[in-house]
Amino acid sequence: MAILNILRYPDLRLHKVAQPVTVFDATLRTLVQDLTETMYAAPGVGLAATQVDVHKEVIVVDVSDRRDSPVVLVNPEIVEAFGVSDIEEGCLSVPGIYEAVERAERVRIRAFDQFGKSFTLEAQGLLAVCIQHEMDHLKGKVFVEYLSPLKQQRIRAKLAKQLRKSA
Repeated sequence: MAILNILRYPDLRLHKVAQPVTVFDATLRTLVQDLTETMYAAPGVGLAATQVDVHKEVIVVDVSDRRDSPVVLVNPEIVEAFGVSDIEEGCLSVPGIYEAVERAERVRIRAFDQFGKSFTLEAQGLLAVCIQHEMDHLKGKVFVEYLSPLKQQRIRAKLAKQLRKSA
């Protein structure tokens, strides 16, 4: 297993649209392990393959208190969405930035696990929001793009300042 490099906004590679997984093999299972290890090390509650410059429809999420219950979603698809949530979100690709984004409060997802087994998952609250957030990454969208152009500009400036300080 390996800790992967997480792309940082506004890196253009974050805007690539992920492709569906068609082969469920050891390479995919290694990617899932690496994504999970990277998410825990960051630390975060979700990570999409897009964020590590792998443009396949794979996400991992773990909102459990003990950080020992990863959910793997390959080729995820929202089949139903209910209610409205405006939970404040953060993102490993946009460190230190937290904003409320309107999303569905509950979702029903159809996906595959890393072995190719199809399943349906019903999620609500933080898990539902996290899944939607990570699915946006697969479509090439970062959560700050839901914000006003002025907020996006301020965020880019803040991130550029952080980068200069760390260099």
